[in-house]
Amino acid sequence: MQRIETIKEFLKSNPNDNFLRHALALEYIKTSDDEGARKLFEAILHESPDYVGSYYHLAKLLERLKDIEAAIKWYEQGMEVAKKLKDNHAYNELQMAYEDLIY
Repeated sequence: MQRIETIKEFLKSNPNDNFLRHALALEYIKTSDDEGARKLFEAILHESPDYVGSYYHLAKLLERLKDIEAAIKWYEQGMEVAKKLKDNHAYNELQMAYEDLIY
C-alpha cells in the first residue's frame, strides 16, 4: 500500500505522467485491484496511444480476466503502434503473447 500512496502523491503534482500512471496500474494489479488497473491502462492508451508499454500489460490483465476478445484487440493495436514506432522489442513481445493466446 505504501507504494500506491507514494505514487498517488507524485501524481498530485503531475497527474498526466504516463510513467507514474503505468506504475500505479502495475501496483494495482499486485493488490488485486484489477478494475483500477484496467481503467488506468485504458486512460493512458486513449490519451497517449504511443505509450507502447501499456498495451502488453493491459492485454495480459484482460487475458487473466478471461476477456479474450478485448485482449486480442489490445495486442493488435499495440503491435500496430510498436511497428509504427519501429520498436521491435515491444512488437516482438506483443506478437509472442498474441500468438500464445490465439493459437
